[in-house]
Amino acid sequence: MTGALECIFCKIVAGQIGCLKLLDDEQSLAFLDIGPLAEGHVLLIPKRHFETLAEMSGELVGRVCDHLPRLSAAVTRVARADGCNILQNNGGVAGQVVPHVHFHIIPRRSGDGLGYRWPAGEYAPGRADEIHGQLEQALKDLA
Repeated sequence: MTGALECIFCKIVAGQIGCLKLLDDEQSLAFLDIGPLAEGHVLLIPKRHFETLAEMSGELVGRVCDHLPRLSAAVTRVARADGCNILQNNGGVAGQVVPHVHFHIIPRRSGDGLGYRWPAGEYAPGRADEIHGQLEQALKDLA
């Protein structure tokens, strides 16, 4: 677990490491990714340190994510892209490299070679109902 003192994104927020800033308000910071998957790849982060989305309040997630429509439109326009991916990974197993909540806005073009795996499966008989019930109970427990 990386604390806020060692977090590269927290150092960017604190001004200890520079970035090419696009948006900066009380809660959020957006900047160009230094290791872009495509030109125009942008990161959007909350200024406060949270490792995963589940640690944040719904209100704060809403305030940070309120910037996504405008950022995605700007990225798509400037990159002359056909669309964009907006990705948010939680935990290393999910592909999160920097343990600070962040959203990737990645411009995409037909034939760009980036790809995306989505090996959809199906539930065994009765399993979807079982999972549904467990999720409903977890949502009640977490309310």
